[in-house]
Amino acid sequence: MAAGTVRRRLAPTPVSFGAPVATRCRHLPPAPCPLPSSAERLHSLAIHILRRVRVEDGAAGLSAPRLSALSVIVYAGPITAGQLARAEQVRPPTVTRLVQALVRAGLVRRRRDRRDARVVRLEATAAGARLLATARRRRVRALAGELDQLSRRERRALREALDALERRFPREAPRSAPSAGRRRQ
Repeated sequence: MAAGTVRRRLAPTPVSFGAPVATRCRHLPPAPCPLPSSAERLHSLAIHILRRVRVEDGAAGLSAPRLSALSVIVYAGPITAGQLARAEQVRPPTVTRLVQALVRAGLVRRRRDRRDARVVRLEATAAGARLLATARRRRVRALAGELDQLSRRERRALREALDALERRFPREAPRSAPSAGRRRQ
């Protein structure tokens, strides 16, 4: 290997869908490539579940980014545009465009902070909260239909796993400022 050359290994990547996930490694520092860990499996599964139920979001009439921003505003609002940008992990100009579209649609309103008039907070309108609640019900109904296909024993195991995960990852208080990467739903 030439001086200055960096050895890389492949990151674990799903190879197949449906059956147990096989992995191959790509673009990580040199190390043995392990079989999928529980964290890798959970991460991949969470993404696939959300993609599957996200199909229901088309009925809401909003793009995925707008629906996501509305969700943060409904569950964590009233919040500032900066807090929304951090929660959505996007740059401020992106949030500005999202918020403008949500305001034009009558789903979000801007309000001056009562304690500091320089601060503008975003809050969902009644129409925005209703639209999000309806979209969430569609997603949950679709997911429930999938879970109904599990056996009684599998549903019990799922409930136990969910209990453990909820203990490890408690939900944030509804009025707290959102932290990047965590969703309130």
